Amino acid sequence: MPRATGGAGRAGGHARAPPGGRTPDRPHRPPARRGRVRQRCRTPSAATPWATSYLYYGPHNAPGGICLAYGDSLEGPFTEYPNNPIVANNWQPHYSVSHVASPHVMWHASTKELWLYFHGENTTTRLARSKDGINFTYDKVVLSTSMLPSGTTETSYARVFPHELPSRGAHYVMVFMLNNTTDHRDIHWGWSADGRSWTYDQQPLIRHSDVSAVNVGGPHLLYRDNSTYVVYNKDKESGGDLMITEVGNDFSRRNHLGVFYNSRSSAPENGRAAAPSFGTDGGVPYMIYEAGERLSSSIAMARG
Repeated sequence: MPRATGGAGRAGGHARAPPGGRTPDRPHRPPARRGRVRQRCRTPSAATPWATSYLYYGPHNAPGGICLAYGDSLEGPFTEYPNNPIVANNWQPHYSVSHVASPHVMWHASTKELWLYFHGENTTTRLARSKDGINFTYDKVVLSTSMLPSGTTETSYARVFPHELPSRGAHYVMVFMLNNTTDHRDIHWGWSADGRSWTYDQQPLIRHSDVSAVNVGGPHLLYRDNSTYVVYNKDKESGGDLMITEVGNDFSRRNHLGVFYNSRSSAPENGRAAAPSFGTDGGVPYMIYEAGERLSSSIAMARG
């Protein structure tokens, strides 16, 4: 059975990558697909898998849509699934929204399912589930602005990872972006015993002011040397780089380690790298990420 991977291990697991030293280099673009890339996973067993690797992505402009591309190498080429989008902005009787975007797919071992977290609107993150990674069944809302402090206006770009927090009775953690009436975006987090019902810290995990940014977003967990890190992006006006902060296995630390990946002024980044996702293929570490201006970006790849 092929492994399901979304970091450097199982889908949604912690990718193994350097906490602050060597970073990926040699960025290049796979076949052009614009929008917000969120998750790559190696397919679990399915009756007729299209390829060994599935790449989930979504254009953020309305109506958006969760899309799938597939290939047999992270180097590409990727082929667009012919029946995209696999999740649309109108899914009756569950919702009808202006757009859906920001897919994050996690292999849920106990149910042998791929769990897809996505947002639509930006106030609401939803969960859908699948046995084959293509045909999804709607489950529920897992995150909304009503679950966070008064004045919260966005709770989006969520990612979920298996992670043990014994003191909280949790087996999963979520990291996501929160905006409020100040119009400054921070990184928040929550924890869950089952990946469906969540408790959220009402205080930011990483504040934009911690790293001298106007906004931060696009968080992803990394694990190395028995500690846990968050990699995330600054807004372009604040440098457009990927940053890294050590939070520790119990999420009690706030060790800001600086720039993880320095965005380049040349194409495809044009001064902005965002929304990283990590994986390995053939022993080679990769970072798949959003490159370029927000809402007109491309999916790019860097090798370790």
